[in-house]
Amino acid sequence: MKRTIKEAEAFVKEKLAHDTTGHDWQHINRVRNLAMILCEKEGGNKQVVELAALFHDVVDDKLVVDVNKAYKEVEEWLIVHRISEKDCHHIIHILKTVSFKGGNRPDMTTLEGEVVQDADRLDAIGAVGIARTFMYAGAKGTPLYNPSIEIRDVMSEQEYRNGKSTAVAHFYEKLLKLYEGMNTYTAKAIAKERHDYMLGFLAQFKKEWNYNNENDYD
Repeated sequence: MKRTIKEAEAFVKEKLAHDTTGHDWQHINRVRNLAMILCEKEGGNKQVVELAALFHDVVDDKLVVDVNKAYKEVEEWLIVHRISEKDCHHIIHILKTVSFKGGNRPDMTTLEGEVVQDADRLDAIGAVGIARTFMYAGAKGTPLYNPSIEIRDVMSEQEYRNGKSTAVAHFYEKLLKLYEGMNTYTAKAIAKERHDYMLGFLAQFKKEWNYNNENDYD
């Protein structure tokens, strides 16, 4: 198992070696570590959790050009490394349902999926989440903030990916929704502090932005 994990790490590091959007190896490693902590507390198949956490971004449509090819490569990797057919299907199912995508994804149906999803979402909030938000916005050329751009509440997956938004709007459109959407008790307990930290950051941001300006979300 240790050798398999080491080879999975190498595979992921190669795929994400040039990432500048906040979905680099350090993000993957944090998610994997969080997922294993949650798995210890909540239960579940550790191999499925760890491999799904490691692979979760190498098939993400916002990071890869050919999603089908990316999934095929992961499936082939799992087969070559003699992961059971049952676990292969389970891991692929998690990868296909883990992302937020504007909230347009079905609920996770397995504990392992819930654990990986919670771990990924925990890394999207709090101080690290704030840093990653602005890193992603910079990499994609998304504006910092524009009070004339309305906050989107209900969106299709296409609108979420391609609609007009800003880095600050992203907190309202996704990140502030994640605390209530945590699947496990352990993740929700961790998320509370991170959620509150984001609220404090946004309050300070708005205070500074509007120091001599009356524009606001409210």
